Amino acid sequence: MLDWLLAPIDPMRAHEVGFALSWHARLMTLAWGVLAPGAVVVARYFKIVPWQDWPRELDNKIWWNCHWMGQLLAYMLSLVGLGLILSADQPDGARDVLHYALGYSVLGLGTFQVLLGFFRGSKGGPTARHENGSLNGDHFNMSPWRLMFEFLHRVFGYLCLLLAVFAIVTGLWSANAPVWMWLVIGGWWLLLILLSVVLQSRGYAIDTYQAIWGPDPSLPGNRIAKAGWGTRRPDDVDDTQCLKGVE
Repeated sequence: MLDWLLAPIDPMRAHEVGFALSWHARLMTLAWGVLAPGAVVVARYFKIVPWQDWPRELDNKIWWNCHWMGQLLAYMLSLVGLGLILSADQPDGARDVLHYALGYSVLGLGTFQVLLGFFRGSKGGPTARHENGSLNGDHFNMSPWRLMFEFLHRVFGYLCLLLAVFAIVTGLWSANAPVWMWLVIGGWWLLLILLSVVLQSRGYAIDTYQAIWGPDPSLPGNRIAKAGWGTRRPDDVDDTQCLKGVE
């Protein structure tokens, strides 16, 4: 069994990678195979946590901190990984064109997401009032700019994750990675998928606006349709499916 786990996935080819290539693979897999999807799952399903006394306790920042820190770390690791692969001495014939195209696409989308985050607009609301003391803010008011940001952030974020999966798989194949690597990363992805299915079915994908500012129907964001596919507001489902404290 150990010999099988340590053997390359394709027994007809050798698994021979140098320092730069091996660390490029490790960093990119950690960034886009582990950190990025994990941060997305936390952001989607933990805007309200079971021990939170919602709606008396609002704006839980656990998901927010995990999301932006995880994604920023993933992006920084990507830049290091990019530097490593650019410094690696590889014959042109040894390069996997598809993997390169996917990798640069992921890095490009990641860069777009970072820049988009800086221009997401102001927050507003009771915890981030305007300098004149009002509650006005792009997020609190759900301005057209904020609506566009949320749409682009979700669409390009999920597209980036999808391309990252293919980039990692093609990279593993190109490097003829050992069996255990395929099993570990595949097992992690399967765990995240199963966790997402369970949390989605139990109604944990809460509308961001209500998670932050509550269900008051007079609030600007509660007078429009909720954003994001498959999300809900706490009164959308039967109480038996609600989170503790979200009934």
